[in-house]
Amino acid sequence: MNTQITTLALAALLLAACGDRDAAETKPQTHNDADPLALLTDAALHEHISVLASDEFGGRSPSSPGGEKTVAYLIEQFQALGLEPANAGSYTQEVPLVAITSEPTPMTFATPNGEVSLEVGSEMVAWTRRVIESESVEQSELVFVGYGIIAPEYGWNDYRDLDVEGKTVVMLVNDPGYATRDEALFTGEAMTYYGRWTYKFEEAARQGAAAAIVIHQTAPASYGWEVVRGSWTGEQFGLVATDLNMSRVAIESWITEDAAHELFTAAGQDFGALAESAKSRDFKAVPLDARLSVSVQNTIRESVSENVIAMLPGDERKDEYVFYTAHWDHLGTNDGEIYNGAVDNASGTSGLILLANAFASLSEEDRPARSIVFLAVTAEEQGLLGSAHYGENPILPLAQTAAVINMDSLNYIGPTRDITVVGYGASELDRYVDEVAADFNRTVQGDQRPAAGIYYRSDHFNFAKKGVPALYPNMGRDLIDGGRDAGNDAAARYTAERYHAPADKYSPDMDWTGAAEDLKLFFEIGRRVAETDHWPNWVEGNEFRMTRDAQREGFDD
Repeated sequence: MNTQITTLALAALLLAACGDRDAAETKPQTHNDADPLALLTDAALHEHISVLASDEFGGRSPSSPGGEKTVAYLIEQFQALGLEPANAGSYTQEVPLVAITSEPTPMTFATPNGEVSLEVGSEMVAWTRRVIESESVEQSELVFVGYGIIAPEYGWNDYRDLDVEGKTVVMLVNDPGYATRDEALFTGEAMTYYGRWTYKFEEAARQGAAAAIVIHQTAPASYGWEVVRGSWTGEQFGLVATDLNMSRVAIESWITEDAAHELFTAAGQDFGALAESAKSRDFKAVPLDARLSVSVQNTIRESVSENVIAMLPGDERKDEYVFYTAHWDHLGTNDGEIYNGAVDNASGTSGLILLANAFASLSEEDRPARSIVFLAVTAEEQGLLGSAHYGENPILPLAQTAAVINMDSLNYIGPTRDITVVGYGASELDRYVDEVAADFNRTVQGDQRPAAGIYYRSDHFNFAKKGVPALYPNMGRDLIDGGRDAGNDAAARYTAERYHAPADKYSPDMDWTGAAEDLKLFFEIGRRVAETDHWPNWVEGNEFRMTRDAQREGFDD
């Protein structure tokens, strides 16, 4: 669909959808006889997703014509629903960005057994985040640093007794806990932040490395090479930094596992044996008899994108807030192919609009005590940039934000008997999840892919690390029609074939009935948090608990 639906058409659609709810579904009673849950329908999701994931929106890249259309579309929807602009009379928050398109040369490695050259795209991707026209390393010595982690709390230091100033560090993705499945190492199979590529590049910079190479392996990365190639080629965004990112390593890169085998062999080493030794606390970094040369040429443009923020004021405590969040952006257009991002995240953005409509449908006397805020953030795909900017520049006080409910890709596989919560067990918000799920005859599951580190890969994380209890509900897997095996197979197919790929397109045949049912849970969870005077916190011992306690000090509970 390449034409935006009009506000009147949308209103007519939503009004007609009120009768579509399956009357046999057990659900709790809401305050409004019109039933706001009846507005959360498969048909309404189709209408919005078909627009946001259309070719006209060009993949919704920040600071692009498609990105501007997305922001305008969101403002139009929120205005039509009568929601208040939450930023001093504006529906937007500016997010200053710098966009860099890096064109790398092939990576070449001088070894005793001849030169190893890796082809751009198929075997390697490389870039610089430094805001300069060109960058390079020449004949930089390679050092294999295992997982590239310094984690005192886990008794781990891959850089001990090592000077990598001016050198190139080569490292494995994920962390030793995943590699060994040993619960005594890190958190076992569940990825920690130390396993994320973002941390690895950050630590390499702190150690003074000239370049950093992450070796891609599909299982520990939780995605295939095509995701790496699609995500780290073309225009890349970052927040504007005062030092122009000169504190980062000169060259950041990934190489394929096959390329790593070739390189290590040419350097006189066995990649498999070194990767195995890296699983031990006794591992010591190994110099490789190889030197890297690579350069990148940058095209730079500074721009401004926007977070979109709207609010339904609370009935009693307008200065207390419950947030719903979703990122509106995707990967844009690259090499002539449009990355439409129908699931990721036109679906979550559409869910945000539907939830806004459901809350706006409540009569004034039936509105929750706390204000409900709808925040659509930009540049998530570029490193959670929009939510990071909001976290550093909050429009509404974080100390007075009771909870965040984040939607990053809604249920695309159909109705399920369960609901997944990434990070389940981390905060007192679980209490509301459990209560609402029971009312809907749904069970609650924890993270289905703990090794993927999903908790650190979406926008709720930038609220969590600022102390705000943040909930990241995701689709269940136990399909009503097919069971858990069918649900797991459908999710695996999406990850393998469509995730961060041009194939994530909208189709009228897509089944959003499961997403509509999930949105009903999300509505009820947020409504209940907004109606209570309780301030949810992180559980004792959680990494964010101390931040929240300090943040709430001096406030009455």
